[in-house]
Formats: sequence, C-alpha cells, structure tokens
Amino acid sequence: MKYQWIILALALVAGLFTRYMMDSNDPDIAREPYYPMNFLESGTQVIDLFDQEDPRIRLVYFGYTQCPDVCPTSLAVLSAALKAIPQQQRDKLWPIFISLDPTRDTANITAQYAAYFDATITGATGTEQQIKALADTYSVLYIKNTLDNSEIKYVIDHNSYFYFLKPSGELIKKLPHMASPSQLIATIPIITAEINN
Repeated sequence: MKYQWIILALALVAGLFTRYMMDSNDPDIAREPYYPMNFLESGTQVIDLFDQEDPRIRLVYFGYTQCPDVCPTSLAVLSAALKAIPQQQRDKLWPIFISLDPTRDTANITAQYAAYFDATITGATGTEQQIKALADTYSVLYIKNTLDNSEIKYVIDHNSYFYFLKPSGELIKKLPHMASPSQLIATIPIITAEINN
C-alpha cells in the first residue's frame, strides 16, 4: 500500500510537470511580456525613464486617471508649481505622471490625462509587472479595491508623493501630497541647482 501511494505521488508530479512544459510552449496562452521597468509608453511613444543622456531631474507622481480626488489635486499642484518657476528651472525638470492602473489607463489615455493639467507633464503607463517593479523600487503603496454596483468597478488606493529622481533612477527626495504648490516651488530650485546650465 505504501508503494502505491509513492507511485501515485510520482505520477501526479510527472503529470503536473508535463502540463507546465506543454503550457509554457503553448502560444495560445496569454502571457504578459517582460519589459524593463524604465521603458514605459506615453501616447504613441516609448520613453526611457532612466535615460542618462537626458540630464533632467525626473519629477514623478504615481496615480491613475479615474482617481476621484487626490490625483487631480496633486497634478493641479504640480501644474501650478511648473507655471510659477522660471523657465530655466522648468528646463531642468521632466514631470511625469505614471499610472498605477495599466489595465484601464492605456498609453493614450494616460498621456491625454496628464497633458490636461500641463502640456509638459508626460503621462506614462506600462505592464502590470513594470508598474509593480517601479512601485516597489520607490515604496509606492497601492491596492485595488473592488466597488460593488459601481460603473468604475474598482478604485486604486495609493499613497501620494512627488518623487525627485536622478536620470539613473536614484531617489533624491520625495514630498507628500499637498494642497498648495508652495513646497514644490521652494524645493525645485534647490534640486535643479545641481544640474549644469
């Protein structure tokens, strides 16, 4: 009896392994392709978040286009700050809005949404794996919560920070969500001062 159980267990393992091998070679099984987390889509373009030939400081905000309150407020604050600083400082910044909801936020939707607040804000999205990798890198907390009997079906609850990044992706500083652009306006010249004219 003992040997029958061993044979049965081995047969089960062999069957599962065979199924895995067949599935891994089945082109009809949908798999999300792997892309490095820094290559994102914006409109019809592919952007490299960590392009070190672009010396601008990245000013990144993570959110999603169907966010009811925090994201629009934060992007409005970012837009106001960009309009308030001198052009010389603006030229040293790359403002980027990255969607935490790639299922609904296509590259076009995200780009259009960001541009609504300011034409210089790049709206970008990626695969689920890319967004998770970026979120993990910068300790962005987010979770999908289902809404029963709602047309939007779910919301993304997330923390709200502005992230200043070097071209390499290294975090310089992060600022929490704010109702006024004054803190951003005060911080931008300090950080951009390190960039050569």
